[in-house]
Amino acid sequence: MEKLVIPEQDIINAICVYVSRKKQIKPEEVEVELLFDDDTGFTAESFWNNRKQVLVMSTIIEALRLWLDEFLNEDPFAGIRLELDDVEGIVAYIG
Repeated sequence: MEKLVIPEQDIINAICVYVSRKKQIKPEEVEVELLFDDDTGFTAESFWNNRKQVLVMSTIIEALRLWLDEFLNEDPFAGIRLELDDVEGIVAYIG
């Protein structure tokens, strides 16, 4: 079985949808920046209505599970692994 790869832009889209539902706003109102730090690992900063929220890796995974289930019709409980790629940026491997 070939692993599914979710590119950086789709990870950002997943987080936008996730945050928009939590804050009851439109996904288009959310901006997201993905980050990687050797000490803290993967995080994301979300911005909406002049506010900022930092999302830790477990929340990013939760957003990806929502994306897998509702937008890709894939198993949301498949293994998800985030990796930093020199060319592609931050990508998620599923399965």
